Amino acid sequence: MAEGGFDFQKFIDDSKQVLMAPKEYFAAMPKEGGFGEPVIKALIYGAVAGVFTLIWGLLKLSAASAMLGGAAGAGAGITSLIVSPIAAVIGLFSGAVLVLILSAICGGSTNYEANARVVAATMILMPINAVLSFTGGLNFYLGVAVSLVVSLFGLWLLLNALVNALGGKEGVAKVVVIVLAVLTLLSSYFSIRSYRYLSSGANVFMKGSDRVDDKEAREKAQKVLDEIMKKAQEEAAKQENK
Repeated sequence: MAEGGFDFQKFIDDSKQVLMAPKEYFAAMPKEGGFGEPVIKALIYGAVAGVFTLIWGLLKLSAASAMLGGAAGAGAGITSLIVSPIAAVIGLFSGAVLVLILSAICGGSTNYEANARVVAATMILMPINAVLSFTGGLNFYLGVAVSLVVSLFGLWLLLNALVNALGGKEGVAKVVVIVLAVLTLLSSYFSIRSYRYLSSGANVFMKGSDRVDDKEAREKAQKVLDEIMKKAQEEAAKQENK
């Protein structure tokens, strides 16, 4: 945090360095200074992500628009504009706990503030994910692929942070990140499997519906109704004859 307040230019420069030179950034990253700067970073990243989610929703280019329709997609975008910054701050503090656990496993720092600062730096991926989220509206598989690449890049940032910022053992950190990468790949795989299953079920239903002739269906329904009425009349006649 700058002496006169939050240094926005430094924030821009740090964001660029995290993406282009993560090893150097995390090696020189300040580990203390209060939680004000990490919280402001999280709020900015969350707000930017919310803006792009709203834009894609209004343009009907979001995954929500593709799945739920344009109005629902726009509604989700407006909600995200409000919720995203709040979720970012919550993610900052909860993420710091998770990174602290990983850092402890790797023999690194267990200082909560240092871990929170690492999480705040890696949250640059939040607006990047939002910017690229329109790909999910264009094509489900493209969206999954893009999201997977961003997630794997995030794990690369985590590896650099664990080793260079938090002082974890590189060998152990690599194993931890590889395990997380495998879990990420499996998650993408099951997402695709679920999508294919739901899509195939919908296609079968639609094909089945197309094969049913509306006139034939009405005639069958009428026959069933006539049979019911006939039986009802026969039963009524029996009751009168008794």
